[in-house]
Amino acid sequence: MKTPPRLIGLTGTNGAGKGEAAAYFAVKGYACYSLSDVIREELERRAEPVSRDDLIRTGNELRARFGADVLARRTMDKVGGKGRAVIDSIRNTSEIDFLRRQDGFVLLAIDAPVALRFSRVAARGRDESATDLEAFRRKEGQERAGGATGQQLEACLAAADRLIINEGTLAEFHRKLEEVA
Repeated sequence: MKTPPRLIGLTGTNGAGKGEAAAYFAVKGYACYSLSDVIREELERRAEPVSRDDLIRTGNELRARFGADVLARRTMDKVGGKGRAVIDSIRNTSEIDFLRRQDGFVLLAIDAPVALRFSRVAARGRDESATDLEAFRRKEGQERAGGATGQQLEACLAAADRLIINEGTLAEFHRKLEEVA
């Protein structure tokens, strides 16, 4: 039996199932962290709203000011050196580079067809800054090819150790995740 990874990183498209993957690993004993939580904490400190646009803008600002791997560094400060953890919302290759230097790190990319992802996102009821499928596609285009301090979703997907397509049932998705941990 193979040893499960100590750190599982999650990257992927909006609505693909990264949060569901994190919840699955939590049941398996992994502590859950999200790079987006670092941004949410910053927005809370500033008393600013937490919309998708605000998260993207503030994440890019933090990367520009403190280094492109700042979200990963701050999250690893919370994780510490012990135990198993899943780290969600990886969106920049510098974050991946930093996390790859941690012991036992594996990066999973989660994806699903765009129309399915949009329907999932619409059901969440959060401020996603996209009211229809075309706006959702445009927003995602902005996230796919950001500069050094922006979101680099396409490069993060390409850097993954494994790509999981989540287009079936929850049980099917869980079976795919079981192969990892």
